[in-house]
Amino acid sequence: MMKSEVKTSLLDNMIGVGDSVLLEPLTEDSFLENLKNRFDHSEIYTYIGSVVISVNPYRHLPVYTPEKVEEYRNRNFYELGPHIYALADEAYRSLRDQDKDQCILITGESGAGKTEASKLVMSYVAAVCGKGAEVNQVKEQLLQSNPVLEAFGNAKTMRNDNSSRFGKYMDIEFDFKGDPLGGVISNYLLEKSRVVKQPRGERNFHVFYQLLSGGSEDLLKRLKLEREFNQYNYLGLDSAKVNGVDDAANFRTVKNAMQIVGFMDDEVELVLEVVAAVLKLGNIEFKPESRVNGLDESRIQDKNELKEICELLGQDQAVLERAFSFRTVEAKQEKVSTTLNVAQAYYARDALAKNLYNRLFTWLVNRINESIKAQTKVRKKVMGVLDIYGFEIFENNSFEQFIINYCNEKLQQIFIELTLKEEQEEYIKEGIEWTHIEYFNNAIICELIENNTNGILAMLDEECLRPGTVTDETFLEKLNQVCAVHERFESRMSKSSRFLNDTTLPHNCFRIQHYAGKVMYHVEGFVDKNNDLLYRDLSQAMWRTNHVLVKALFPEGNPAKMSLKRPPTAGSQFKASVATLMKNLQTKNPNYIRCIKPNDQKTPHVFTEALVCHQVRYLGLMENVRVRRAGYAFKQPYESCLERYKMLCSQTWPHWRQGARDGVQVLLTELQIPPEEFSYGRSKIFIRNPRTLFELEDLRKRRLEDLATLIQKIYRGWKCRTHFLLMKKSQITISAWTKRHFQRKKYLHLKSVTLLIQSYIRGWKARKLLRELKHQKLCEESATTIAAYWRGFQARRELRRLKEEARRKHAVAVIWAYWLGLKIRREYRKFFRANAGRKIYEFTIQRIIQKYFLELKKKLPSMSPTETAWPARPYLFLDNTHTELKRIFHLWRCKKYRDQFTAQKRAIFEEKLEASELFKDKKALYANSVCQPFQGDYLEISKNPKYQKLTGAVEEKILLADVVNKINRANGKGAPRIFLLTQSKFIVADQKSGQIKSNIPVMDITSVSVSKQTDGLFAVHLKEGSTAAAKGDFLFTSDRLIEIITKLYRTIFFKTNQKINVEINNEFLVQFNQDKVCVKFIQGAQKNGNLPACKRKNNRLLEVTVP
Repeated sequence: MMKSEVKTSLLDNMIGVGDSVLLEPLTEDSFLENLKNRFDHSEIYTYIGSVVISVNPYRHLPVYTPEKVEEYRNRNFYELGPHIYALADEAYRSLRDQDKDQCILITGESGAGKTEASKLVMSYVAAVCGKGAEVNQVKEQLLQSNPVLEAFGNAKTMRNDNSSRFGKYMDIEFDFKGDPLGGVISNYLLEKSRVVKQPRGERNFHVFYQLLSGGSEDLLKRLKLEREFNQYNYLGLDSAKVNGVDDAANFRTVKNAMQIVGFMDDEVELVLEVVAAVLKLGNIEFKPESRVNGLDESRIQDKNELKEICELLGQDQAVLERAFSFRTVEAKQEKVSTTLNVAQAYYARDALAKNLYNRLFTWLVNRINESIKAQTKVRKKVMGVLDIYGFEIFENNSFEQFIINYCNEKLQQIFIELTLKEEQEEYIKEGIEWTHIEYFNNAIICELIENNTNGILAMLDEECLRPGTVTDETFLEKLNQVCAVHERFESRMSKSSRFLNDTTLPHNCFRIQHYAGKVMYHVEGFVDKNNDLLYRDLSQAMWRTNHVLVKALFPEGNPAKMSLKRPPTAGSQFKASVATLMKNLQTKNPNYIRCIKPNDQKTPHVFTEALVCHQVRYLGLMENVRVRRAGYAFKQPYESCLERYKMLCSQTWPHWRQGARDGVQVLLTELQIPPEEFSYGRSKIFIRNPRTLFELEDLRKRRLEDLATLIQKIYRGWKCRTHFLLMKKSQITISAWTKRHFQRKKYLHLKSVTLLIQSYIRGWKARKLLRELKHQKLCEESATTIAAYWRGFQARRELRRLKEEARRKHAVAVIWAYWLGLKIRREYRKFFRANAGRKIYEFTIQRIIQKYFLELKKKLPSMSPTETAWPARPYLFLDNTHTELKRIFHLWRCKKYRDQFTAQKRAIFEEKLEASELFKDKKALYANSVCQPFQGDYLEISKNPKYQKLTGAVEEKILLADVVNKINRANGKGAPRIFLLTQSKFIVADQKSGQIKSNIPVMDITSVSVSKQTDGLFAVHLKEGSTAAAKGDFLFTSDRLIEIITKLYRTIFFKTNQKINVEINNEFLVQFNQDKVCVKFIQGAQKNGNLPACKRKNNRLLEVTVP
């Protein structure tokens, strides 16, 4: 819509009539023609007062954009063209600002767009209410509850690809600011019979197809399902695929919506398991079997499906199989078990599937309510949205249509009552006299259906509870007896003779004259559907499952809570639900949306008048218009009326300075409108006849044309005058610039001429002055030149004199210098001859030494202490110096090398140096030890748990720990022992047990003896008289002899500050007990590898054979 076409009133730029109350003349044909005219121009919304009529366009229209939301936000209901947003905004603002609870009633037949209308209302409210993380989360949960309920409660029908097969009422709760807090959903009469059977061309509920199309392979495998629809008896195959519907994408949408609403992953899995179980129930087939007593019974043909269902539900297969084959009837203390024939078994299977799915749907609604309910306890404002089935008239109408039409009768009753009440309240509020309005009161029809004693529902319940044979025919007979005289009830079998010959009314049917027309009901199935019977065996079987959700769905199966009382019938339950709904609606301010389906082909741009006329009749729209028009057809606040029509009166145009009511009175008086055509309320003007309003609109339209002409004339005059003034201003400006140009040009010419004359005169004066100055300067320069030549002559003469005098002085100085030089040379000649040789020698030697040091610097060897190379001596006289420098350099680089050592490494090298001083060139074994580092603790005593006892006995730091062979003093044989050396003692311990054998203080050691050979034998001599020397000296053999003796030597030196004697000889004496024994080393073949062989020859000799 262009900016120039923006509507400021319902009456602006109307296509047809936006509000049917203003339709003139008011007939059914004109009403339909008006709807068709607006529909053809994509105007799908029309008002009946405050009621919105919505015609389904079957296509997307650009009227639901965010810009449209802002356009209708906080605007008066009649301020803009008819739109569902106007009603939603009016309801929301009344709730927020006036603290009135609201309800929006959306009715219409299947395919009329009720579900979409409810979504639009909720999305508009979500868009205009507050913002914030918490509020946005509540809004998102409320909106996302729709996809979940649609998946489980909607199905494709002949009339609608997304038909709601249940009634839904949602209470949205708001806080005092108008921000949503949560909601509560109520559901009514789910069409559960669709689970087991669908009419041709229709589908089962969406969720079955979505699960099979969108479920992953892993999910289907867990649920024991196949992806093909033809594998399941409960799915109609002739319409399994719907054009334009992506079941796989919708399944992902539903799962995402369940997560947003608050379903846990395990809850979603449980729900899908129940859905899969319902699908697979339809594949259970039964076969007949005859018993001996002649009774028929049934058996399951293929138990594989039953097995998979039991695995899904955690059920014992035998329990469920028996529940399908037997029925237990309890009466007081007696139990009777009867077999089920094939027909009864199929009935039980379908009853279980229907009940399971119906209870699952109820659980889903309750679970959603837990998530979206308001969490605060503050007082709440409520907006209810009712999306419920419209009046239904089919070729074959059964119990479901009877219940649905009963609900619509109640809604029509409350609609008329609340509409009249609203009109009456406004008339009283405005001080307008209220006149009684004649209308059809359908209370007589409601009474026929719901009367507690003689009502149809009451008699149906009575027939269901009656003992004996109960059929649909007996129910019809009872109706014929009780309701025969009722003016709204018709039957061929009734006592009334009016319908005996009515061939349009079959014998097994009855007809009710509803407010929307006559409807004929087939009584077949009324009793069974009202009973809604599920065998107790199946309820108990479901309660015994290990499936948490299924167990919760069948609480009556619990034996502890078992009751013999018959459950309430479907009719009585629905009647109670409708009563509760009516009570709830009567506490709220109603807002109505009447949805109409334009054609049965679901095609855009097609308006079938017969179909629309049928819906207009049973929706009671004409009755609604008549009620609205019974008093005054149009009402408007004084301010709006004056603002709209003030241009029709010269006194009120263009500005009225007094009250709005006074202005309207002046306006209507001048227009000479008959007083009976209008009335003055307290804040509004009431117009009785639409013709009067349209006359005002015509006058306004003509006046607007006149005003437009006037405005056009004034505008054109203003435009021409503005153009003239602009031309005049332009001419003046051009003239001024032209005059300025010529005057400037003349001025510039005069200026240039004046400047030229001035320049000539100034030039003549300047040249004259220049000639005078030149003459004067020439005279001055002549005198200066003469004076300069004279001064120059005098200066040159003086210069010649000074030069001659200086030449003479220089000659004298030169002669004097030569004389002094001669004199000095004569005196120095003697001295030079005596010292010249020594000076030349010293100089030469100095230069040679300098050259020597410079060349030596370039040829210095590496910094390695083991490097022996040294540059050759260049001169013989520097031999001692060369040798001394080599020694000094070696000491220096050794010092540098030692400075790099850590304390630990320094100690190792000191030990190596000590070993070198003790054994180098003395002991043949020394050469092998040079390349081996001294480690000390070879046994890692502190880390080895084997020697824990030994570690506890030694408190000092262990300097050396190794295994040695101790030589027996008696026979010379060796035994392995642990040799420990600490800072104050050495210890000999048993290798296996770690037991200490000897503990000798190092101060008791006097000397150590070893041979010159490569053996590892050494003797430790002890101080005589000491406690450790009681058995004599020790003989040991070890491959680490050099390290042991070196560490022992250094330890004793650090302890006593005295060096012990290390004797290196092939024969030495040792003290064994009281005897002195000579240890002698001889060459010979080895028997034990490299170990020396010791042999005691006699009391005085011990021979050690070494290689």
